[in-house]
Amino acid sequence: MKKYNALNESIISQLKAIAGEKSVITETERMEAYSHDELLEPACMKYPEAVVLAKNAGEISEILKLANRENIPVIPRGAGTGLTSASVACFGGIVLSLEKMDKIIEIDSSNMFMTAEAGVRTAEIQRAAREHGMLYAGDPCSGESSFIGGNAATNAGGNKAVKYGTTRRQIYGLEIVTATGEILNIGGKCMKDSTGYSLLNLIIGSEGTLAVITKVCLKLMPLPPNSIDLLIVFDDFQKAIGTVPEIIKLGVNPTCVEFMDNTVVKNCEKFLKEKLPHSENGHYIIVKIEGPGMEALEEDSVKIDELCSKRGSLETLVADPARIWKARNAFAEADRAESPVFSAEDLVVPPAMIPAAVKYISELAAKYGLVVHCAGHAADGNVHAHILKGALAEGDWREKLNSLQKELYATVYSMGGKLSGEHGIGYKRVELMSQFCPEHELNMMKSIKQALDPNLILNPGKIFKI
Repeated sequence: MKKYNALNESIISQLKAIAGEKSVITETERMEAYSHDELLEPACMKYPEAVVLAKNAGEISEILKLANRENIPVIPRGAGTGLTSASVACFGGIVLSLEKMDKIIEIDSSNMFMTAEAGVRTAEIQRAAREHGMLYAGDPCSGESSFIGGNAATNAGGNKAVKYGTTRRQIYGLEIVTATGEILNIGGKCMKDSTGYSLLNLIIGSEGTLAVITKVCLKLMPLPPNSIDLLIVFDDFQKAIGTVPEIIKLGVNPTCVEFMDNTVVKNCEKFLKEKLPHSENGHYIIVKIEGPGMEALEEDSVKIDELCSKRGSLETLVADPARIWKARNAFAEADRAESPVFSAEDLVVPPAMIPAAVKYISELAAKYGLVVHCAGHAADGNVHAHILKGALAEGDWREKLNSLQKELYATVYSMGGKLSGEHGIGYKRVELMSQFCPEHELNMMKSIKQALDPNLILNPGKIFKI
């Protein structure tokens, strides 16, 4: 791995000259919040040497030019809601926070686009779109706290990806600062673009390793006037998860199809201190359907109910959307309350393989004596399997988890799956990436990194080692 220089007083002074004295943090206690994301494993918590709260692309450009001259790593950071330590300073250096870049710049109702700075919270993007009678379809579970720039950097998925796609599908343009400090605008408001390589899609999902995203141009769409949320309860998890492909085949075009196993239901009930339906033995499938007319939605609801009844469901309820999505979105918080350290696996398989994948995860966890809670995006094949450390000693936990992951991902890849559906690789999955990503793909990625970041100063140690 490359060696980097440490910050000194001269470099700190230059950072203060660029961003302002109050925007440069060097006190250890104030930097603690920037030493980790939502992943709280001690091995993944690293202190930077300084944190800079940048206010615009011009400041970021000057910081990156300084970092290239002085051989200092720079780690872009959004809200710190990730689960892979992608925004952690593995080699010291500067954490570059986008939290002050929090303005919605334009809502273009004529063309149905919104332009926002990278530090705007996802939920604020959604609310602003709704106020103008439009929908921003990106909907990660962390939406109340995550930043739109972080969503872009990780290609966040979320509950509505089955209908609207991941964040990549919502973005038509970006303002970026390259690793060497140039400010570029790529993409824009055109609905088509076959003008050379898709640099836009190269940057989206690159986890801050190729450029710093400073502004995002988002496609909006008409706000669906009506929706129905259904909670379908099964007493057998394999029946529940096996019903999902059949729901898709009905042709009802659901916006969301989510699942929660019974351990997740019980844990969320305990965390929220709110009684959930059939929590004693129920496994949940949550379906949202949207459309212009309630009559058509009600007909689709009947189709779903009849299908699920035939496949052994206990009950289909028209759910209170606020209540049921509160429970679904509390999954990670509830597990963190149960076990502050857990491994959030984010595997993805072809959708029809979800029943086999979830069954295998449960069997594997039992084999190693580990507790696993499963929920996720059933219709797009994305399983969130939280493996809880609980009271295990650190050595036992690490040994069991490593062994489980090797077996798990060997099977996931044999199913045609991948390491991550939406959380990314970050620092957490670097070793797994080296084991399971085909060598020629990995080498191509490394070549791109070397070309766009010749001094390797931008978020080193993430995705792969170089």
